[in-house]
Amino acid sequence: MWGMAQGRARRARSGEERLAASLDGIASVLGHASRAASARAYCTGLLLPGERRSVEPMAARLAPAQVQAKHQSLHHVVAEAAWDDAAVLRAVREQALPAIARHGPVRHWVIDGTGLPKQGRHSVGVARQYCGALGKQGNCQVAVSLSVANEHASLPIACRLYLPEAWAADAERRAKAGVPEEVGFATKPAIALGQLRQALEEGVPAGVVLGDAGYGDDTDFRVGVGDPGLRYVLGIRSATSVWPPGQAPLPPGPWSGRGRPPTRLRRSPEHQPVAVKDLAVGLPARAWRAVTWREGGRAALTSRFAAVRVRPAHRDALRSEPWPEEWLLIGWPEGAAEPSRYWLSNLPPRSALRDLVHAAKARWVIERDYPELKQEIGLGHHEGRGWRGFHHHASLCIAACGFLVAERRRFPPRRRFARQRLRAPALPEGFRPRGATAGSA
Repeated sequence: MWGMAQGRARRARSGEERLAASLDGIASVLGHASRAASARAYCTGLLLPGERRSVEPMAARLAPAQVQAKHQSLHHVVAEAAWDDAAVLRAVREQALPAIARHGPVRHWVIDGTGLPKQGRHSVGVARQYCGALGKQGNCQVAVSLSVANEHASLPIACRLYLPEAWAADAERRAKAGVPEEVGFATKPAIALGQLRQALEEGVPAGVVLGDAGYGDDTDFRVGVGDPGLRYVLGIRSATSVWPPGQAPLPPGPWSGRGRPPTRLRRSPEHQPVAVKDLAVGLPARAWRAVTWREGGRAALTSRFAAVRVRPAHRDALRSEPWPEEWLLIGWPEGAAEPSRYWLSNLPPRSALRDLVHAAKARWVIERDYPELKQEIGLGHHEGRGWRGFHHHASLCIAACGFLVAERRRFPPRRRFARQRLRAPALPEGFRPRGATAGSA
């Protein structure tokens, strides 16, 4: 009997068995046995083929003979049941992180603000704001997420809805949407900073923090990331001001002998910081180097970059010491009229340009993986209006995503950064394909 048991344990489980085990792990933290079956069904519905992953079409696919009953159970577990989203996300992380690390350690923590187009004004957090899915201002919800990633895979480990100021101050809409009393207005960078701190407290393997200019231009966010010792490479806008290499604000002025001695840094009409775009345009030709950061679908992805040590200048006239030096990384594609991208980074002073570029460009993993979470799994398909329903739906979408991530990591990944491109063999001299006209090849 013992030998038979060992044989069964060694037998490779099927995909259905692995899914069942994964969903059992998720259901075990829901706190009530009656929720487990509905949560399993909800995640299964998210993974099944179909155009929409809202409750009604999922109920029809899961139980075509009992659509109304299945609809009620799915709606209850996602919109009404009081289970802990953080516990579910921890369970997902415990399952998926070892699979991600099978082909390399976690290297990056990626902050992302995700726009989800939405009609009307009553769904929680919906407002006219920038939506990446639309590429412009539009009616949408925005969720701030934190993902862990390496060059092969990414996994969201936190997701929180951004509540615009108008929503945060509207007691009537808050009550109808079930927004908790302790949830007030917080900027997207503040939400992201809370997610980073929570991940550190829970012992998630740390990586270099990556984010776009919506986060990198926020000085409090950069300081908050760097304070616990995290490294970052964060996008900034072209108008962001810095002190050029070797420069800093003027020291406090001389003491007049009256009152308190001056302590604040100074500027003068002749001594001012510059916009990063102006600094980039003025760099000598020798500062720019071509760097390849990964293989694309058709060719290696290569561009020109420069990196210089600068000091941020944001509100430093209110400080007694200059901001520490950081890397300013600039991307300027060959043939472009002006630089296209800018980043600030607190990576070590001896960091190689190639390492800075590879870190800055590592956000492409999110750009590849997140559309699947939003459309194929259905993060953007939720039709409920409440705070609890939004976050429960997001957590179960991440659970489904975590299973897919773990499944894909069962196979050796392609070498995305150093893959050798195949070359077609040379054609024989004088070769012409069938049907070719005279003179063609």
